Amino acid sequence: REAVDPAGSIIVSLASMPDFLRRPILQKRMREFYSAPEDERDQIVRDALAAAPSVPFDIFERLLATWLDVLSGFSGPERKEIFSRYLRQAARDPAGVARLHLDGVLGVLLSMDGDGRDAICASVRDALDSLGARDKKIAAALFPDSARSIIWP
Repeated sequence: REAVDPAGSIIVSLASMPDFLRRPILQKRMREFYSAPEDERDQIVRDALAAAPSVPFDIFERLLATWLDVLSGFSGPERKEIFSRYLRQAARDPAGVARLHLDGVLGVLLSMDGDGRDAICASVRDALDSLGARDKKIAAALFPDSARSIIWP
């Protein structure tokens, strides 16, 4: 099944590239994210979360693995900021996030090397802790049970 929306098409295109092209393009786009205006950053997150379920998981998985790997090399505050945005959006649209293959997402995280995985998990914890009580409760409820022992050791 092919994605038909623009964000989904971008995901498919990026994921289809060989790693030596995908990684630098994704890294450049991720750096640009932090210099975008607040409302644009939120829109990017909304679009990505809305498009992801429409992309076949084997394609999405490739891009997610690269995204997490690149993100693990960013600073803690940068990782926290992006995960905070994703978690806030997840709290606003839990049904949309529930359409993601969350166990598959967890599998991608588990396939990372130890240092990268630890950095991502720490930033997700920090981001979740920075949310208001309502958003935190909703976002935390979206995590599969299998993720709890990894995110919160």
